Amino acid sequence: MMRSLWTAASGMTTQQLNVDTISNNIANINTTGYKKESVEFKSLLYQTIQENSYDNNGEPKPTGIQVGLGVRNTAITSMFTQGTLSQTNHEFDFAIDGRGFFMVQTSDGSIAYTRNGSFGLTNGAEGLTLADSEGNPVLDSNGISIVFDSSFEPSKITVNEYGQICYPNEQGMVQPIGITIGIAQFNNPNGLLKLSNSLFKETEASGFARLEEQDGTLKKSKILQGYLEGSNVQAVDEIVNLIVAQRAYEMNSKIITATDEMLQQANNLR
Repeated sequence: MMRSLWTAASGMTTQQLNVDTISNNIANINTTGYKKESVEFKSLLYQTIQENSYDNNGEPKPTGIQVGLGVRNTAITSMFTQGTLSQTNHEFDFAIDGRGFFMVQTSDGSIAYTRNGSFGLTNGAEGLTLADSEGNPVLDSNGISIVFDSSFEPSKITVNEYGQICYPNEQGMVQPIGITIGIAQFNNPNGLLKLSNSLFKETEASGFARLEEQDGTLKKSKILQGYLEGSNVQAVDEIVNLIVAQRAYEMNSKIITATDEMLQQANNLR
């Protein structure tokens, strides 16, 4: 009976993490570029009660007797499916249609990656810098900050679907100016380290960042100006998952209560 106590306790612990993950999904249902997370489970070790079992005639049974010792969480994976694209008509809002990530330079000088394309212009010593909402400069395909000098009129800056920044020439024709917004892909995006502010960091598990501009084997993402990618969290699915997790937690709690009552009866035997 003590085995059932620890088994049920492991179930309650894992379901608590499941509820925490679901609550984080619901909390970020309106977060730009957020990707839904889900908890994965695996069974714990099995205790062998009887390796070989036999029937009344002495014939061996096809299976032995093993009792599971509970469950554990193995990973929390992100679902990098495409979110809903919503039109904002803001000239420095960008959405990625594809597997790519924008590249930004954080305050410590390292490169982070994001699906949140809510950008703007910040004033600097060299001119206007394209940056995210936290002021992190957006990088081009060469890993350099995108800066516009005083000759650029911000309202006339456009970006085509290939990420090329365009501007009207002297004849009024809009053409690329030789700067492309950097878009990176990863072999295993689930291996990325999650940071705050919808940022990710490269890890050994994710693999090195592969720049779409430099890697011809990658399927190129499309950039849509004046759009933002919403969260891919579905409220109905999360509510259903929450109900299932609550019922699983409740059932494990009842197992602990039932085991406690059985132990109480056993202790009261005379």
